[in-house]
This record gives sequence, C-alpha cells and structure tokens, in this order.
Amino acid sequence: MQEIASHSTAERIALRKLVTYRDVVVTEAGVRPVHPARRASVAAVVRNPWAGREPLADLSEEQGRVAPVLAGILTDHLIAALGGADEIEAFGKAAIVGTAGEIEHAGALIHTPYFGNLVREFLRGESIICFSDARAGAGEDLIVPMWHKTHAATRSHYQTISARVGDAPRADEIVVIAAASTGPRPHPRIGDRTTDRAVTAQNLEDVLS
Repeated sequence: MQEIASHSTAERIALRKLVTYRDVVVTEAGVRPVHPARRASVAAVVRNPWAGREPLADLSEEQGRVAPVLAGILTDHLIAALGGADEIEAFGKAAIVGTAGEIEHAGALIHTPYFGNLVREFLRGESIICFSDARAGAGEDLIVPMWHKTHAATRSHYQTISARVGDAPRADEIVVIAAASTGPRPHPRIGDRTTDRAVTAQNLEDVLS
C-alpha cells in the first residue's frame, strides 16, 4: 500500500483521515464468477475549505488548491489497493459534505477538471466519470456508481460500491471518494447498448397496450 500523504501535504489540504474499503465476490448464486472482480473505494476526510463562507461565495481558488491533491492521493491508494492502474476497468467518484456546508461544496471538489480530469488520467481512463454526492451527517452511507473507464456504454460494468466513514463528515468537513473495480458484475448477461435492438414505444405497442 502506498504511504499516506506526507504531513505537509495533509496539512495543506486539512486532511484528517483516509479510509480504504475492498471486496471481492467469491460466488454469486452459488457459482464462482468467470472473472471475479475486486472493487475498492478510498475516502479522504478533509476540512471544508469553504466552511463559514457566505452563500454564493466564489469557490474557484480552493478548487485549484485542494482538488488536485485529493485526486493524486485517492488514485495512488486506489491503484495500490487493486494492483495497478492497468488492472482497473471501471471507476466512479463521490463526495459527502457535512451539514454546515452547501451541496455545491461537495460538487466543487469532484465536478471540475482539477479532480475529474486527473482521476481519469491517473487511472488511464477516457470515459466521463459517473458520480454521486450528498449532504449528510457523520457515518452516512453513500452509494458510489461505477462504469467502464473507456467504454461507458458497456453495461456489464455498471455497478456500485458503498462507502462510509464512521466519524465523518463532521459538520465542517467533506468526504471525497474515488472508487474502482477490476472487472464487471458477476455473471453479466443483459446485453450492451451497442448491440441492443432499437426499442421505442411504437415497436413495443403490444406490450404497452
């Protein structure tokens, strides 16, 4: 596992803790998947850089200062947890802002090039990164969606992972999460958007009537 961020880096972005979660499905419906995927999420708990600011305050300066550092730390730990960037096939991102913050504060750390572009680059992806965000108290679960890092229309890789930090976010904190999987869901078999037949209300008239 990668070393935790240096003390100076942690201080610079007010990083309080990192939490890594990993899982692997050994059997599904009693059958071992052909390609058992390993999934992981890494959550960083940081002080909300906009805590106490008036509503509608400009967010850009802190975005450029905090978000790139988070992208580097989270992807370093995610890559280490899953055995390398080339092992990763699907990815996602999320943020939970504490109750004293705006939902826009969560988005400000994950929905800009300072975070998303770097996560995509470090994990060697091309797709837009799917996401979730919320405002909540400490210990709240957040479901992080993921899809294929280079072919977002590949349904086999549509999956989720739960992320939770028991004592975060505090009211003046934000939890920022990066998640990834080394493969598809167990036993994927629902087709693909590139091979599906065209479906419209008109050609399903007998089903809908």
